Parts: sequence; structure tokens; C-alpha cells
Amino acid sequence: MGKRRRVAERRKNRPAVLGGMIAVVVGGAGFGVYALYDGGAAADEGSAAGHKSVKTGPLTATEVRTASSRFLTAWQHGKVTEAAAATDEPSAAGKLLTGYAKGAHLKDVAFTPQPAKGAKVPFSVKATVAYKGLSKPLTYTSSLTVVRRASDGEPLVDWRPAVVHPDLRDGDRLVTGESGTPPVKALDRDGGGITAAKYPSLGTVLDGLREKYGKQAGGTAGVELRVVRGKEAKAAKLSDKTLVELSKGTPGTVKTTLSPSFQAAAEQQVAKRARASVVVMRPSTGEILAVANSGHGFNTAFQGSLAPGSTMKVITSSLLIDKGLTSVDKQHPCPKTVTYGGWKFHNDDDFEIKGGTFKASFARSCNTAFISQAKKLDDDDLTKQAQQVFGLSMNNWAIGVPTFDGSVPVQSAAQMAASLIGQGGVRMNPLNMASVASTVQSGTFHQPYLVAPSVDHRTLATASRTMSAKTLSQLRELMRYTAAYGTAAEAMSGLGPDYGAKTGSAEVDGQKKPNGWFTAYRGDLAAAGVVQAGGHGGDTAGPIVASLLKRGS
Repeated sequence: MGKRRRVAERRKNRPAVLGGMIAVVVGGAGFGVYALYDGGAAADEGSAAGHKSVKTGPLTATEVRTASSRFLTAWQHGKVTEAAAATDEPSAAGKLLTGYAKGAHLKDVAFTPQPAKGAKVPFSVKATVAYKGLSKPLTYTSSLTVVRRASDGEPLVDWRPAVVHPDLRDGDRLVTGESGTPPVKALDRDGGGITAAKYPSLGTVLDGLREKYGKQAGGTAGVELRVVRGKEAKAAKLSDKTLVELSKGTPGTVKTTLSPSFQAAAEQQVAKRARASVVVMRPSTGEILAVANSGHGFNTAFQGSLAPGSTMKVITSSLLIDKGLTSVDKQHPCPKTVTYGGWKFHNDDDFEIKGGTFKASFARSCNTAFISQAKKLDDDDLTKQAQQVFGLSMNNWAIGVPTFDGSVPVQSAAQMAASLIGQGGVRMNPLNMASVASTVQSGTFHQPYLVAPSVDHRTLATASRTMSAKTLSQLRELMRYTAAYGTAAEAMSGLGPDYGAKTGSAEVDGQKKPNGWFTAYRGDLAAAGVVQAGGHGGDTAGPIVASLLKRGS
């Protein structure tokens, strides 16, 4: 009797059926969601009858709408436990959703779902941030994805912190209150103001400057809603991020090395291609003149960790010349394929150079010319060369904001061979590769920096040795020849004679086109860029880099 009463009550409380669909209107407490979904009655009947089975197969549109509506409705009502239970990780979801309700000080929260794209449901968020008599609106967009729970196939929201806000990672929190870090007013090298509105690429850079210099630059904190980073984000060197400023603090002033003309030009260049990043620096000093990314959510130029492809051959060539394994005009093998460590390595389109020199192999970016030397090298040779000569892979750069300083791990067998051509475990970003070109141009490693070390008396990283004059002159000849006659010639046309370049294409699993790389110098300028999934570096990153070098010093 009790069971029948519960079923009857559940039927009584069901929403009305309108034209074969179920309409649900949720209201109260200053928010509202209107959702339409069908099939709800049949699903309810099945659960009421107690028949449970493991659901399989692709998610239906009904399941996606029902699962997303259940989650958003509960979340909006402030029913954290119910909302968390609608995800596949209730504990983690409950913790962050509780913090969203209490720590962020949001009221009048309203979610508006957009049409689903498969199992993904975009939605917009409108709310008011209210704290001690201060208030400002908050709007943003996010999305959720519905998946089947492994145990029973039940459609649930795939829990990710980014569901709550796209800037969140595991361990991050949304907090409204007096900021512990005062704001900063960043200036370019000429004393002009730097803002994210003026230079969209510099949003993350400004966040990093504030985190590093806010407390010592003489400002006072304001009140704001911000993302407070947890362990995962801090490990990735992401800075806290301001989302809404309720009251302005008094900013301190931080002067950078950025050039307003180079920065504006870099922004324009990367905007021409998706997923493009570039860095320009001055080899004689290490000053960073520009940094730009076509995607503004993550600073790939400074913090990216990507296989650099054949641009790595600059470092590898210096190693081979240092060890006496080759020289510029010495005959050097470039067969179609080479097998090492059980892997078969190819050249692009399986080309070969018969009776050619090492200079010819470098200029045409012959992979097998480098792989063939792997058997003559120790496992840690490339790592030592990168660290000791080029200042990379030691995680000790102090440029003024967070960076990834490159990684050249010690590897063996096939992975070691792959690292010689910028694959395997080697990882770089445009800042690292601009520094490589700078080291060749200047003859010694100067750690890149965005804020002069005199500002906070920090110690810059150094290299433990420099290339011999013989190695350096040959390396410059290789890069100059490549810029004039090799794979970089088209992009570098008209920029000689005091120049050098190297192209690269890095294969990425599951990606149709490789990442295109280009690093080059001209006079007292060096630059490097990458276009992810763009194709050959000479055609993609090359024009971006070359256009900036053309501006002169």
C-alpha cells in the first residue's frame, strides 16, 4: 500500500504533458530555467516499477536534455547535493558547487541552456556578485557533457571544474573578497600603459605580473571575484585570475621590456591564423619585445609544451659539430630511411640526398642525417647540450612571469634518436626557440626576461659553457644557408645577409596536420613561432616570424 501511494504521489507531481512533450518551469529566488524534454514519463514508469538494467549505446537527445536539466535545475535552486548527485563525481562536484554558492558571493543566478551538440550542452550564466554593499553583474558561458555511468549506464554530467566556470581546474576556487594582491599598472619599454583591451594576448601576462609584483609595486588591494589557483594550476604555472572587480585597488607600477610597435604587430600577425603563437626578443640582452597568441586563454608562447620538430636540429647540430661527428661541408648521409632502436625513421616524402654535405641536409631538414648519428651518442648528450650551452630544461628561468623553460629529458634507444629531430620527449615553446636563435646570433645564452632583474634583484639563469668559435661559426653558416637557400628561404626572402633560420614540422598523434615551427634571427632581433595543426613551418609560422624581423631593431 505504501509503495502504491509513493508511485501515485510521484505521478501526481509530474509536469503536464503538452503535445507529446513535458514542460518544466522552475522559478523562485530570483532565477528561472525553462526546459523542454520528452520521454520523461516512460523513464519514470520504469523506475517506479523497479525494473533496472544497464543502459548501453549512444546517448539519446532525450537523455542528454534530461540529465543536463536535472543538474542545472538543482544547481540553480542551490540544491548542491542533488546537483552533485547528477554528476559522475558527486564528492568533487559537491565541494566545488558549495564553494560556488558560499565563497563566490553570487545571487540571482540564472542558467540558460543552449541547443545540445551531441552530448555537449552549452549554457550561459547570469548572476550578481554581491559583497559588503558592493555588487556587479557577472555573465559568462560554459558547457557540460553528458556520459553514461559505467555501472548502470545512467546518463550523468561528466564532472569537470570547467563546468562551473571555464577558467577552473581541479583544486581551483571562485572567491569574492578583498584581494590579497594589489593590482599593477604595466608599462611598455616607452612608458605607455599595457592593457588586455589594447593587447588581447597579454591578459595572462598581466595576471602573472600582478601575482609576482603586486605586493612590492606599492599598490593597495581592491575587492573582486577571482579564480584562486589550486595545486594542479600552480604546477602548470597558472596565475590567479580576476573575473569581476567590485572596487578598484590602487595599482602599483611595473615596467616591462615590451615594445609597443612590436607587440601591436605581433598581435596582428597571429590573428591571421588559428592557434598561432610568437615571441620576439633581443639577443644581445635577452629583453622580450613581444609575445602574442591567437588564442587568448592560455599563453602557449611562454607556457606551451610542444614537440619542436626540426627546429631542435639547431641544438642537435651544435652537439654533432662539438663532438667532431660532422662539419658544414663534410659529406653526410641522408638516406630515405634509417632504422634505430627498432623504429624506422623517414624523411618527408622519403626524399634522399646522394653525396650531399651536412649543410645540404640541415637546409633541407633531412631527418635521417641526424638519426644516423644516434649510435655515436650517449643517452644524456643532447640533454647536456641543451642545458649547458642553451640554458634550457633546468626550470630556472626568471623572466618576471611564469614560463615553461623547455624539456630535453635523458632518453634511450628510439626515443633518444627521435629527440634529435625534436620529437620523442622533447618539449618547447616559442619563447624557448626564440632563445635558441638568440644564442646562435649572440654567441652566448642570455636568459630572456620581461621585467628587468634590477626591479626585484632576482638572479637570471646562465649557461655553464659557450660554444667554441668553430662550432658557432658553422652553426651560423647552417642557419644562414637555410634562410637563403633552404626550407626557410621563401619566408626570409630579402632579409639577408645578417640572418639565419630553421623550419620545423612536428607530428602530433591524432592530428591530421603537423605543428608548424619557425625560428630565426636578423641583426639584433630573434623570433620564433608555432602554428598548431598548421602544416609545414616555412609556410605557416615562417611568414609570422619573418614579418616581425622585417621591422628591424
